[in-house]
Amino acid sequence: MKKGRIFSGIQPTGVIHLGNYVGAIQQWVKLMHDYDCIYCIVDYHAMTLEYEVQTLRDNIREAAITLLACGLDPEHCTLFVQSRVPEHTELTWIFNCLSPIGDLERMTQFKEKSQQHREDINMGLLGYPVLQAADILIYKAGFVPVGEDQVQHVELTRRIARRFNNRFGETFPEPQEVLTPTSRIMGTDGKTKMSKSLNNYIGILESPEAIWEKLRTSVTDERRIRRTDPGDPGVCNLFTMHKVFSSPEDIARINRECRTAEIGCVECKKILFNNMMAHLEPIQQKARQLRDNPDAVLSALDEGAGRCKKMAEQVMQEVRAKTGIRQTVPTV
Repeated sequence: MKKGRIFSGIQPTGVIHLGNYVGAIQQWVKLMHDYDCIYCIVDYHAMTLEYEVQTLRDNIREAAITLLACGLDPEHCTLFVQSRVPEHTELTWIFNCLSPIGDLERMTQFKEKSQQHREDINMGLLGYPVLQAADILIYKAGFVPVGEDQVQHVELTRRIARRFNNRFGETFPEPQEVLTPTSRIMGTDGKTKMSKSLNNYIGILESPEAIWEKLRTSVTDERRIRRTDPGDPGVCNLFTMHKVFSSPEDIARINRECRTAEIGCVECKKILFNNMMAHLEPIQQKARQLRDNPDAVLSALDEGAGRCKKMAEQVMQEVRAKTGIRQTVPTV
């Protein structure tokens, strides 16, 4: 018996990195066995920043391949591309009319994106969380797996659901966040969230040589200047990665020997690299197989879109009836 319905999505904006994998995808794989899970490649969201058309198409395909390679199983979850279900954007417009601009301007992500992209602060950036709310509520999902930085968006989704229900009648659930159980993976700079736009990421499908080069130059405990200086794993982002990819024995050893300067940062990085590649190599191998079998990828996306289209159409029929909108002009 499934515990309820989950919705979550990922943008097809390029390489899927360790932050995405640890912060979302690993949890998605675990949740799909206990919940009715709908996972979405949110290409509408990716349009808020300038992009090349062919690049977006390539990124959508690569995102699907990567998610399937990481363990999402179409037999146990639904995977689809957002734009295949246009009801998402129809519901977004209705939610836009229930969303005060002040609420959207206070969203932390909007403030951050506005700082990063001053030359292109568009309505898509402002309305991004409204589309997120529509993504979730078009399937009446009760749970949304997120990191702490996305809790604010789930809170807004609850407020939008509440406003709709109060005005038009009980329709949507107020979804609850399911917090990621692991610590956030910071970027290779050790200071900011791993991000493609900040170029501080490690892609899960990158070559071993590229991954090692990024690990080799990653920032650790900046107070540890010499090899003989003791370090503090508690402030080292690489130690956070060890907690994900290394064995309990390796973690205990590094936690002990780093503090006493028995192990240096380079050796610590080599241990992490070996453990990381042991984890990532099966994923990379599966991705190569999927690239050689594109029909399997398309089949999974088509089946997912078909299921989601049926659900979304039913919900929109209910929404149109309650809001007074009809698909055809009524006879007089």
